[in-house]
Amino acid sequence: MRQKLVAGNWKMHGSREMTDALLKQLLAARLPTAAMLVCPPFPYLQQAASSLQGSGVLLGAQDCAANESGAYTGEVAATMLADLGVSHVLLGHSERRQYQQETDALVLQKAQQALAAGLKPVICVGETLAEREAGQTEQVVLRQAQAILQGLTAQQLQQVIFAYEPVWAIGTGLTATPQQAQDVHALLRSAVAEVSPQLAETMLLLYGGSVKPDNAASLFAMTDIDGGLIGGASLDADQFLAIGYAAE
Repeated sequence: MRQKLVAGNWKMHGSREMTDALLKQLLAARLPTAAMLVCPPFPYLQQAASSLQGSGVLLGAQDCAANESGAYTGEVAATMLADLGVSHVLLGHSERRQYQQETDALVLQKAQQALAAGLKPVICVGETLAEREAGQTEQVVLRQAQAILQGLTAQQLQQVIFAYEPVWAIGTGLTATPQQAQDVHALLRSAVAEVSPQLAETMLLLYGGSVKPDNAASLFAMTDIDGGLIGGASLDADQFLAIGYAAE
């Protein structure tokens, strides 16, 4: 049975004070049996790493560079993240794809760098509202996923996590119904099974898109949903923990 994972994407929110308060509240509570991952902005990764040391809560970054090192001002290498104690990295988030025009090929390059540094890439895939209304959900999600499935080795794919995040459900208050989410997760797992049936049984598939304490349990009850990629609710320790408990 796959262990559930609940990942909190803080996006561009936070301060030293907020990071300290949020993590203290999180660590003072009973942690869920589901794995918990927090992904603060880059400036607070060192602070978070110190706070989380020995706690069992995992630390992730929100992105990494597509290059190992060099003259790439403003970029952060995967090896630098690993040096800080980061274990996971979000890649291909819809906001990166939209605002930084990240392509499937670039996301693959970043995944290769992350894996080489010993990080687990959480690859985000998902369709816009226009694409869903045009009946292109399957086409878009499979295109984004296949770039990873075809570009990495079977051994590398053992470290990969996919997160399905319908763009129309991020920060909008809209949420895919459990069945809508399950349908896409089943599609993803079938695509993984074409590469390796064994890998399809073990790979974690997360759902992201306005997950809250009151809808988490129904989403996580679906056969192919192994946890969540949580945005706004991860900035509130009580809500984030409640979502974690829903994954137990």
